[in-house]
Amino acid sequence: MLNLRRSRCLAIVLLLFYVGPGSAAGDTGAEQLKILVYGATGKIGVHVVDEALNRGHLVTAVSRDPSRITQKHENLSAVQGDILDQASIADLTNGQDVVIVSVRGVIGKSKDPHDAVQRIAVENVVDVLRARGDGAPRLIHVGGAASLEVEPGVLYARRLPKLFMPKNLEMEIEGQVMALEYLRGVNDVNWTYATPPKNFTNGKRTGVYRIGGDQFLLDSLGRNRVSRADFAVALIDEAENMEYQQRRFSVAY
Repeated sequence: MLNLRRSRCLAIVLLLFYVGPGSAAGDTGAEQLKILVYGATGKIGVHVVDEALNRGHLVTAVSRDPSRITQKHENLSAVQGDILDQASIADLTNGQDVVIVSVRGVIGKSKDPHDAVQRIAVENVVDVLRARGDGAPRLIHVGGAASLEVEPGVLYARRLPKLFMPKNLEMEIEGQVMALEYLRGVNDVNWTYATPPKNFTNGKRTGVYRIGGDQFLLDSLGRNRVSRADFAVALIDEAENMEYQQRRFSVAY
Protein backbone atom coordinates (compact mmCIF):
# COMPACT_ATOMS: atom_id res chain seq x y z
CA MET A 1 0.00 0.00 0.00
CA LEU A 2 2.86 2.40 0.84
CA ASN A 3 4.52 1.77 -2.54
CA LEU A 4 1.20 2.40 -4.33
CA ARG A 5 0.78 5.78 -2.59
CA ARG A 6 4.35 6.76 -3.50
CA SER A 7 3.70 5.86 -7.14
CA ARG A 8 0.55 7.97 -7.22
CA CYS A 9 2.37 10.94 -5.68
CA LEU A 10 5.18 10.66 -8.20
CA ALA A 11 2.69 10.59 -11.07
CA ILE A 12 0.99 13.74 -9.79
CA VAL A 13 4.32 15.57 -9.49
CA LEU A 14 5.27 14.63 -13.04
CA LEU A 15 1.93 15.83 -14.39
CA LEU A 16 2.26 19.16 -12.58
CA PHE A 17 5.82 20.00 -13.52
CA TYR A 18 6.66 18.32 -16.85
CA VAL A 19 6.34 20.41 -19.98
CA GLY A 20 7.61 18.61 -23.08
CA PRO A 21 8.99 19.96 -26.36
CA GLY A 22 6.51 21.79 -28.51
CA SER A 23 4.16 22.72 -25.67
CA ALA A 24 1.44 25.15 -26.64
CA ALA A 25 1.47 28.72 -25.36
CA GLY A 26 -1.59 27.99 -23.24
CA ASP A 27 0.23 25.12 -21.50
CA THR A 28 3.18 27.29 -20.46
CA GLY A 29 1.17 30.37 -19.51
CA ALA A 30 2.57 32.48 -22.34
CA GLU A 31 0.22 34.97 -23.99
CA GLN A 32 -0.89 34.00 -27.48
CA LEU A 33 0.93 36.25 -29.94
CA LYS A 34 0.32 37.30 -33.51
CA ILE A 35 3.66 36.68 -35.22
CA LEU A 36 4.56 37.76 -38.77
CA VAL A 37 7.47 35.81 -40.28
CA TYR A 38 9.44 37.10 -43.28
CA GLY A 39 11.58 34.43 -44.90
CA ALA A 40 9.10 31.75 -43.83
CA THR A 41 10.30 29.28 -46.48
CA GLY A 42 13.99 29.66 -45.61
CA LYS A 43 16.07 27.16 -43.66
CA ILE A 44 15.53 29.12 -40.45
CA GLY A 45 12.08 30.46 -41.22
CA VAL A 46 10.41 27.06 -41.55
CA HIS A 47 11.59 26.15 -38.04
CA VAL A 48 10.41 29.50 -36.68
CA VAL A 49 6.95 28.96 -38.14
CA ASP A 50 6.76 25.42 -36.72
CA GLU A 51 7.99 26.47 -33.27
CA ALA A 52 5.52 29.34 -33.02
CA LEU A 53 2.61 27.16 -34.15
CA ASN A 54 3.55 24.39 -31.72
CA ARG A 55 3.28 26.91 -28.88
CA GLY A 56 -0.19 28.01 -29.92
CA HIS A 57 0.65 31.36 -31.50
CA LEU A 58 -1.08 32.85 -34.54
CA VAL A 59 1.42 32.91 -37.40
CA THR A 60 1.37 34.81 -40.68
CA ALA A 61 4.04 33.35 -42.96
CA VAL A 62 5.23 35.66 -45.72
CA SER A 63 6.71 34.66 -49.06
CA ARG A 64 6.85 36.15 -52.53
CA ASP A 65 5.32 32.81 -53.55
CA PRO A 66 2.94 31.61 -50.80
CA SER A 67 2.52 28.23 -52.54
CA ARG A 68 5.99 27.38 -51.24
CA ILE A 69 4.68 27.49 -47.66
CA THR A 70 3.81 23.83 -47.16
CA GLN A 71 2.78 23.73 -43.49
CA LYS A 72 -0.90 23.30 -42.73
CA HIS A 73 -2.33 24.53 -39.42
CA GLU A 74 -5.47 26.25 -38.21
CA ASN A 75 -3.36 29.07 -36.74
CA LEU A 76 -1.31 29.61 -39.91
CA SER A 77 -1.94 32.11 -42.70
CA ALA A 78 0.28 32.01 -45.79
CA VAL A 79 0.44 35.36 -47.57
CA GLN A 80 2.31 37.08 -50.36
CA GLY A 81 4.57 39.94 -49.38
CA ASP A 82 7.66 41.90 -50.34
CA ILE A 83 10.17 43.04 -47.73
CA LEU A 84 11.44 45.61 -50.23
CA ASP A 85 8.02 47.31 -50.47
CA GLN A 86 7.10 49.51 -47.51
CA ALA A 87 3.43 49.61 -48.50
CA SER A 88 3.31 45.81 -48.38
CA ILE A 89 5.10 45.82 -45.01
CA ALA A 90 2.65 48.38 -43.61
CA ASP A 91 -0.29 46.23 -44.68
CA LEU A 92 1.05 42.95 -43.30
CA THR A 93 2.38 44.30 -39.99
CA ASN A 94 -0.96 45.86 -39.09
CA GLY A 95 -2.34 44.17 -35.97
CA GLN A 96 0.74 41.99 -35.38
CA ASP A 97 2.57 41.69 -32.05
CA VAL A 98 5.96 40.56 -33.37
CA VAL A 99 7.67 40.75 -36.75
CA ILE A 100 10.48 38.22 -37.30
CA VAL A 101 12.71 38.91 -40.29
CA SER A 102 14.97 36.14 -41.58
CA VAL A 103 15.95 37.06 -45.12
CA ARG A 104 19.09 37.11 -47.21
CA GLY A 105 20.27 38.02 -50.69
CA VAL A 106 21.53 40.92 -52.77
CA ILE A 107 19.54 42.94 -55.28
CA GLY A 108 20.62 41.91 -58.76
CA LYS A 109 24.35 41.42 -59.10
CA SER A 110 25.23 44.46 -57.05
CA LYS A 111 28.67 44.71 -55.47
CA ASP A 112 27.48 47.31 -52.99
CA PRO A 113 26.55 46.07 -49.47
CA HIS A 114 23.90 48.79 -49.33
CA ASP A 115 21.99 46.57 -51.77
CA ALA A 116 21.98 43.58 -49.40
CA VAL A 117 18.39 42.54 -48.75
CA GLN A 118 19.10 42.20 -45.01
CA ARG A 119 20.13 45.82 -44.69
CA ILE A 120 17.25 47.15 -46.76
CA ALA A 121 14.77 44.95 -44.91
CA VAL A 122 15.79 46.33 -41.52
CA GLU A 123 15.45 49.94 -42.60
CA ASN A 124 12.14 49.33 -44.37
CA VAL A 125 10.57 47.59 -41.38
CA VAL A 126 11.88 50.21 -38.93
CA ASP A 127 10.47 53.02 -41.10
CA VAL A 128 7.04 51.37 -41.10
CA LEU A 129 7.04 50.61 -37.37
CA ARG A 130 8.29 54.10 -36.53
CA ALA A 131 5.41 55.64 -38.49
CA ARG A 132 2.94 53.41 -36.58
CA GLY A 133 4.08 54.79 -33.22
CA ASP A 134 3.45 53.29 -29.80
CA GLY A 135 1.16 50.52 -31.07
CA ALA A 136 3.77 49.09 -33.43
CA PRO A 137 4.82 45.43 -33.16
CA ARG A 138 8.28 44.37 -32.04
CA LEU A 139 10.98 43.59 -34.59
CA ILE A 140 13.22 40.54 -34.18
CA HIS A 141 15.84 40.51 -36.92
CA VAL A 142 17.91 37.39 -37.60
CA GLY A 143 21.42 38.71 -38.06
CA GLY A 144 24.66 37.14 -39.17
CA ALA A 145 27.47 35.42 -37.26
CA ALA A 146 30.06 37.58 -39.01
CA SER A 147 28.84 40.52 -36.90
CA LEU A 148 30.17 38.75 -33.77
CA GLU A 149 33.56 39.60 -32.32
CA VAL A 150 36.45 37.14 -32.35
CA GLU A 151 38.14 39.39 -29.81
CA PRO A 152 37.10 42.71 -28.28
CA GLY A 153 36.45 45.19 -31.07
CA VAL A 154 37.38 42.81 -33.92
CA LEU A 155 34.52 41.43 -36.00
CA TYR A 156 34.58 37.94 -37.45
CA ALA A 157 33.71 39.60 -40.78
CA ARG A 158 37.14 41.22 -40.79
CA ARG A 159 38.90 37.87 -40.33
CA LEU A 160 37.12 36.00 -43.12
CA PRO A 161 39.29 35.19 -46.16
CA LYS A 162 37.65 36.96 -49.10
CA LEU A 163 39.90 35.77 -51.91
CA PHE A 164 37.68 32.81 -52.79
CA MET A 165 34.43 34.05 -51.22
CA PRO A 166 31.53 34.57 -53.66
CA LYS A 167 30.91 38.29 -54.07
CA ASN A 168 27.20 38.03 -53.23
CA LEU A 169 28.05 36.29 -49.93
CA GLU A 170 30.55 39.02 -49.10
CA MET A 171 27.84 41.64 -49.72
CA GLU A 172 25.36 39.72 -47.54
CA ILE A 173 27.88 39.59 -44.69
CA GLU A 174 28.59 43.31 -44.93
CA GLY A 175 24.86 43.99 -45.15
CA GLN A 176 24.25 42.17 -41.86
CA VAL A 177 27.01 44.15 -40.15
CA MET A 178 25.45 47.35 -41.47
CA ALA A 179 22.00 46.23 -40.27
CA LEU A 180 23.29 45.87 -36.70
CA GLU A 181 25.08 49.21 -36.84
CA TYR A 182 21.87 50.84 -38.08
CA LEU A 183 19.68 49.26 -35.38
CA ARG A 184 22.03 50.38 -32.65
CA GLY A 185 21.16 53.93 -33.62
CA VAL A 186 17.39 53.31 -33.41
CA ASN A 187 15.80 54.22 -30.09
CA ASP A 188 12.17 54.79 -31.08
CA VAL A 189 11.34 51.26 -32.29
CA ASN A 190 11.39 48.08 -30.18
CA TRP A 191 13.98 45.92 -31.97
CA THR A 192 16.11 42.86 -31.23
CA TYR A 193 19.02 41.54 -33.31
CA ALA A 194 19.23 37.77 -32.84
CA THR A 195 22.60 36.39 -33.90
CA PRO A 196 23.12 32.77 -34.97
CA PRO A 197 26.41 30.92 -34.45
CA LYS A 198 29.05 30.32 -37.08
CA ASN A 199 27.76 26.80 -37.73
CA PHE A 200 24.17 25.63 -38.03
CA THR A 201 23.35 21.94 -37.73
CA ASN A 202 20.36 19.93 -38.91
CA GLY A 203 20.00 18.43 -35.43
CA LYS A 204 16.69 17.89 -33.69
CA ARG A 205 14.99 20.34 -31.37
CA THR A 206 16.27 19.91 -27.81
CA GLY A 207 15.06 23.19 -26.33
CA VAL A 208 18.56 23.67 -24.88
CA TYR A 209 20.83 26.57 -25.82
CA ARG A 210 22.97 29.33 -24.30
CA ILE A 211 22.64 33.08 -24.73
CA GLY A 212 25.64 35.30 -25.36
CA GLY A 213 26.39 38.85 -26.39
CA ASP A 214 28.82 40.31 -28.91
CA GLN A 215 31.42 37.52 -28.87
CA PHE A 216 31.36 33.89 -29.96
CA LEU A 217 30.02 31.33 -27.50
CA LEU A 218 32.20 28.22 -27.64
CA ASP A 219 31.37 24.77 -26.32
CA SER A 220 33.83 22.46 -24.54
CA LEU A 221 35.30 21.42 -27.90
CA GLY A 222 35.76 24.99 -29.10
CA ARG A 223 32.78 24.88 -31.48
CA ASN A 224 30.29 27.68 -32.11
CA ARG A 225 27.12 25.93 -33.27
CA VAL A 226 23.42 25.27 -32.74
CA SER A 227 20.69 23.47 -34.64
CA ARG A 228 18.29 25.56 -36.68
CA ALA A 229 15.45 24.04 -34.67
CA ASP A 230 16.96 25.20 -31.36
CA PHE A 231 17.75 28.62 -32.80
CA ALA A 232 14.04 28.90 -33.59
CA VAL A 233 13.31 28.00 -29.94
CA ALA A 234 15.48 30.93 -28.87
CA LEU A 235 13.68 33.29 -31.26
CA ILE A 236 10.21 32.38 -30.02
CA ASP A 237 11.43 32.47 -26.40
CA GLU A 238 12.49 36.05 -27.07
CA ALA A 239 9.17 36.84 -28.74
CA GLU A 240 7.38 35.64 -25.60
CA ASN A 241 9.71 36.99 -22.93
CA MET A 242 11.02 40.27 -24.41
CA GLU A 243 14.33 40.09 -22.56
CA TYR A 244 16.59 41.74 -25.15
CA GLN A 245 14.74 44.86 -26.21
CA GLN A 246 16.89 47.25 -28.28
CA ARG A 247 19.79 44.84 -27.84
CA ARG A 248 21.64 42.12 -29.68
CA PHE A 249 21.91 38.60 -28.34
CA SER A 250 23.65 35.53 -29.76
CA VAL A 251 22.72 31.85 -29.54
CA ALA A 252 24.85 28.69 -29.35
CA TYR A 253 25.19 25.44 -27.45
